Amino acid sequence: MVIEKLYSKIGNRFKALWKYKIFRYAIILQGIYFILSLILTLTVFRNQNDFLVYYKVGDVFINDIKNLYTADYNWPFRYFPISALFFVPYYLLGFNIGFIVFNIINLILNIFIYMILYKIIIITRGVNHESDDGRVIFYLCLYLVSLPQVFNYILGQINLYITLLLLISLYFFLKHSTLRWNFIASLILGISVIIKPITLFLTPFIIIINFNLDNKKFEIQFLKSIIRLIGFLIPVSLNIFIFLMYPELLNGFLNVNLTGKDTILINHSFSITKLVQNFLISIGFSQTQLLNLQLPIFITILFIFGGIGFIFYLIRRFDNYSLIYGYTFGILIMLLGYFDSWDHHLLILTPLLIIIIFNLPRNSSLTKKIVKLTFFFLSFFDLAFMGIWFLFQEFFPFNFASTIFLLLLFYAMSKYCLIKDPHISNNKF
Repeated sequence: MVIEKLYSKIGNRFKALWKYKIFRYAIILQGIYFILSLILTLTVFRNQNDFLVYYKVGDVFINDIKNLYTADYNWPFRYFPISALFFVPYYLLGFNIGFIVFNIINLILNIFIYMILYKIIIITRGVNHESDDGRVIFYLCLYLVSLPQVFNYILGQINLYITLLLLISLYFFLKHSTLRWNFIASLILGISVIIKPITLFLTPFIIIINFNLDNKKFEIQFLKSIIRLIGFLIPVSLNIFIFLMYPELLNGFLNVNLTGKDTILINHSFSITKLVQNFLISIGFSQTQLLNLQLPIFITILFIFGGIGFIFYLIRRFDNYSLIYGYTFGILIMLLGYFDSWDHHLLILTPLLIIIIFNLPRNSSLTKKIVKLTFFFLSFFDLAFMGIWFLFQEFFPFNFASTIFLLLLFYAMSKYCLIKDPHISNNKF
């Protein structure tokens, strides 16, 4: 009976959505993206996709775990060792079937992302926004048809797993205030880190702390913050057991992520760290010199943006739905600071931008001039600049267009934190 009611509810909702032309287009394009990925990846790009790395990682985890970070992959494996366990089933299925199953799951994940994103927007929607669903559906469909989606499908990437976990954790944080739900939400967020460490820099932003600029006092919910940190760290700490069992894996993990040669190669990453590296190489720095500088460069940029982002978040002059902006700061810091920030990573950021578009007042200048513009650029124009990079990399190895928009967004988030009454409708912010 329960299953029948659920099936009926889903069916009725789908029929209601099907009336929207953009929803029909989104469903059709998702199908095209899926079919295109199967054709291209299993033929033309068979040896040039990220799923092949995951597939080999599943093999190494079973048969030669000590070489998890030194085995011969097309590209380096940078995730925590326990994440390799996630790829074992796909290895056991074989490459072809494994890739098909993997992308079928990606297709399903997009459905769940659509649903949870809709729920978050409904509970966080700010002033002056329409009460009907038309505009919400429009933006959700834009996410489904955005170009990083097709890139994610063809590469066989796992960003949608992270996006869904990120949004579920955010929904639980926003919807429930009890310690139990805060623990569950942070646990889910921690699971996202062990699958892909891109959410690692969200850690300080889940602490419930604020410096009140009016009375010059710190305000902190100590117990709830501890519960959040414990929940977040439990999944991540599971890697400690593997590092203790295989100490060489810790060296391999640090080398491939922070100190190894793979991190200094010229590529189209749009992070500030990579842009600085590419500049140093272009003016004649040797590989040896850059190996000595790469960690200080990364730490410096991380310290600057991580420090500035957390300070502005600490002195924010609002509490309602502040975690939305904390999550956004965390992802922005990772994309700007880490060596490799790719176009498909944007699928983790753009859902947060959609939430912000509906959380800020309808006529906010920050929304109109920065957040919306950034969303549309990252969703539909970023890949074009990646293509330009490949054309001119020999003479100009800098993919900086996305960096500019990320910096603008970082500025907008920082400015928003200083506004005393951010949800009052006006044109001054």
